Amino acid sequence: MSRIEKKIPFYDIGESYQELKSEIDSAVAKVLSSGWYILGKEVASFEEEFAEFIGTKYCVGTSNGLDALFLVLKAWGIGEGDEVIVPSNTYIATWLAVSYAGAKPIPVEPDIRTFNIDPALIEEKITKRTKAIIPVHLYGMPADMDPIMDLAEKYDLKVLEDSAQAHSAVYGNKKCGSLGTASAFSFYPGKNLGAFGDGGAITTNDRDLAEKVRCLSNYGSKIKYYNEYEGYNCRLDEIQAAILRAKLPYLDEWNRKRHLVAKEYYKIDNPKINLPYQGLQRENLQDDKICFVQPYSGIKSIPCWHQYVIMSEKRNDLQKYLNSLDIETMIHYPVPPHKQKAYSMMNNLSFPLAEQIAKQCLSLPINPFISNINLQYIINKIDASY
Repeated sequence: MSRIEKKIPFYDIGESYQELKSEIDSAVAKVLSSGWYILGKEVASFEEEFAEFIGTKYCVGTSNGLDALFLVLKAWGIGEGDEVIVPSNTYIATWLAVSYAGAKPIPVEPDIRTFNIDPALIEEKITKRTKAIIPVHLYGMPADMDPIMDLAEKYDLKVLEDSAQAHSAVYGNKKCGSLGTASAFSFYPGKNLGAFGDGGAITTNDRDLAEKVRCLSNYGSKIKYYNEYEGYNCRLDEIQAAILRAKLPYLDEWNRKRHLVAKEYYKIDNPKINLPYQGLQRENLQDDKICFVQPYSGIKSIPCWHQYVIMSEKRNDLQKYLNSLDIETMIHYPVPPHKQKAYSMMNNLSFPLAEQIAKQCLSLPINPFISNINLQYIINKIDASY
């Protein structure tokens, strides 16, 4: 195959708008006509619908995913002198939330097969100062939660799922976002469920936590002009909530299409490239989805394929080669948090697996709207790359 329909973008966010243009335009117009733009019916309805979708009792909308993480930590009273266990390889927002709260992030290396925090390495990092664990469902693959929850129970720790990339991913028979003490979601435009601006949410079965987070996010106030806490302005926007409500009914079908793209990518035949989750037992389910068996618990998990991340020792050359063929790729993430200038106090630390992933990972285009012609073109060119 030598021709493609057009230059292949990594992800064209506008395609979801074009597919649902009438629903989204109607939803936005409804908000604009209502004259109520902050914490109105759209936010309340989305919170109810998203909680039901995830399988929790409560959902609180927030301004973004970072604020969702931060608000939960603050509501738990985590702060100066405390430690929170985080993955060594993740988007820096996971670490920043801990720092914002005044606590110290304690990095733990991943299982290279899943990209997620290695449960076998967590216990040795637990101290008297440890208050919580934040497992990240990186790239949409559920972290192995059962052994993490066992450790949390053993040491009386909170577990805050970072579900920013895991919209509708499944661990066992439960969705990510319903597995820990609480969970934080991001609705950044590029997410599987993305707003057209910033947005986030917290899900939990803890009523007291939900009420406190809701209060903290609204200037520390339950009743206007009466403030119970030194709070923040971290509210989900009414227009973004309306857009998310319009998109939510389509999320599972969009994720099913992502699985179909992933199935095709698994046909890549290049010995110089490692495909995601190599070494894990994989099976195809009847609803077109792909299931993996977690390496420690044996729990079956269904990713939502937020990203399809391959590994190559010649990553930079491969990316340049694909770009020359009008195939856009991304690197998630080129610099691990402990090597960032923001965490210069940790620059001397070594986390070899996080550093290896940062040097070798490459994300291929995966979204519900990629055409089969373009998909096969990508696969053929990767096969021919070496």
